[in-house]
Amino acid sequence: MRKIIFASNNKHKLEEVKRIFKLYDVLSLRDIGFDKEIVEDGYSFQENAFIKANAVMEYIKDNPKYNYAVVSDDSGLCVKAINYEPGIMSARYSGGGDAENRKKLLDKLATIQDRTAYFQCYSVVLLPDGNSYVADGKTYGLISKNEIGDNSFGYDCIFWSDKLRKTFGQATPEEKDSVSHRAIAMQKIKDFLDSIDYMANDEEEE
Repeated sequence: MRKIIFASNNKHKLEEVKRIFKLYDVLSLRDIGFDKEIVEDGYSFQENAFIKANAVMEYIKDNPKYNYAVVSDDSGLCVKAINYEPGIMSARYSGGGDAENRKKLLDKLATIQDRTAYFQCYSVVLLPDGNSYVADGKTYGLISKNEIGDNSFGYDCIFWSDKLRKTFGQATPEEKDSVSHRAIAMQKIKDFLDSIDYMANDEEEE
């Protein structure tokens, strides 16, 4: 089976990526023993995605056991009326967790009529031979006035999808995958790996 390393331990992100990469064995940072803090200090989603991928590639470069492609992503919610906040600060918007981030955003929009927004994702794959490929995904919607549906992941329960006509918090995994920013970007990454017939150098398969 083809293997990749996804530069995250986020349960929800891993689930989404594994649904896209159905014929791949997707390893998390925990699976490869990576426990360092990655400082995401880039000025764009793309820069942060490269920072994560490069950190993991540097970690595995001298370990032939993990001679795999490294896939990473950075994504966030951009709300037009407030200068596209929270943007690259989406995960750290309030200094607290998901619930605090949502509250800060809803409070900021309390008196604002224009609630148009989009989710943006940039994904990067670094290959063991040094080559790389970048893909992006975007999906449009509105910020709801209240939380609707499952509130366990990020801003999903306050993002009303234009295409689904419901919040991501109300959507099934399959529905979300059909329109989400991360699924769009990751599908492009998978198509790229498929097109070059990528196969990890796994000794167990030799």
